[in-house]
Amino acid sequence: MIFDILTIFPDFFESPLQEGIIRRALGAGKIDVNIRNIREYALDRHKMTDDRPFGGGEGMVMKPEPLAACIDDIVSDGRAYKVIALSPRGKQYTQQVAQQLAAEPRLILVCGRYEGIDQRFTDRYVDQEISIGDYVLTGGELAAMIMVDSITRLLPGVLGCCDSATNDTFSRGLLKHSQYTRPREFQGQTVPQALLSGNHAAIEQFRLTESVRLTLKHRPDLLAEAQFSSAEKKMLRQEGLLDAIQDINQAP
Repeated sequence: MIFDILTIFPDFFESPLQEGIIRRALGAGKIDVNIRNIREYALDRHKMTDDRPFGGGEGMVMKPEPLAACIDDIVSDGRAYKVIALSPRGKQYTQQVAQQLAAEPRLILVCGRYEGIDQRFTDRYVDQEISIGDYVLTGGELAAMIMVDSITRLLPGVLGCCDSATNDTFSRGLLKHSQYTRPREFQGQTVPQALLSGNHAAIEQFRLTESVRLTLKHRPDLLAEAQFSSAEKKMLRQEGLLDAIQDINQAP
């Protein structure tokens, strides 16, 4: 997987790319991240990448020419690619979107700044606009790094445990169950007995019901699209959780 990140602040990515799973994925050749300084493609001697908006108004707008020149330079090798602009008006970024993008061979991430990007560049070059949430950032760099991180961990061979990505929160429309480690007792609180039983069926039942309970409490909206097997439905019915899920799905 290749990531090309277009930014006017290339140093922003220096530290995040040298830590943890991302660093190991780069070292193992699982990903390649190219930071593209948009200023290097500016046409004037002052390396301007923004200008005042036509029609007046506050702020500045990112110019189309440097962005277009950068894209043209990147794709001159003929490889398949998808251009994504980080924008507050874009499609909401979710785990499902990350899974879809993980199948792409190359992603070009355009980090917006100021009041936005000249619409002519977006119309001509951008395949998809994505927003990481309903709030405003000073620029798309943080959003781009979030995408690199969340997509990278989905790639084969990146995580040490092959089940980690498939069992993550949001992977099946549920929050992940609570986690416990040593010691068995902490400040008078003990680990749930099911996790100490060695009974794999009991452990799986505990984890599923715990996930559903947490989702009902914190993110009931996720259950509208959650799917369960017949065996899981039977288990949830025994725990008194299935009716609550059905009530959510039937709500107007």
